[in-house]
Amino acid sequence: MNDALPARSRLVAAALRDARIDGEIIMLPDAASTAALAAAALGVEVGAIANSLVFWSDGEPLLVMTSGAHRVDTAALAERLGRGAIRRATPEQVLAATGQPIGGVAPTGHPAALTTVVDEDLAAFAEIWAAGGTPHTLFPLTFDELVRLTGGTVARVA
Repeated sequence: MNDALPARSRLVAAALRDARIDGEIIMLPDAASTAALAAAALGVEVGAIANSLVFWSDGEPLLVMTSGAHRVDTAALAERLGRGAIRRATPEQVLAATGQPIGGVAPTGHPAALTTVVDEDLAAFAEIWAAGGTPHTLFPLTFDELVRLTGGTVARVA
């Protein structure tokens, strides 16, 4: 494990190792807190960035791993999932649910497992990139690894 990583990213790296996912967390010199910034820093399509967005629904956090190429249609997603209204979590709710700041939320390394939805559009990319627990850290993985890592439900989210 890389001791140079921030503490939150070391938790993510441990979760990746436990899940037998080989993608290594990299540190960027500048924050990549949006999909556009991450894609530019990595030289990949914005759609290959797996945004970790935390919402609140039915009294609990809901993690949506969505392609950076589009926005989540919360009303349509709630209907597809048979849930009550889905709304953006507050920064405090995000931090409490994930232990990670907005702009750096990873798909793993949280204090407790989160109900997760994985955007089916991410399957179009051979390699996708997700945040590593801070706005300066990212790691690569495949769509199948993301689904396995999160235990997520694959769905259309746009």
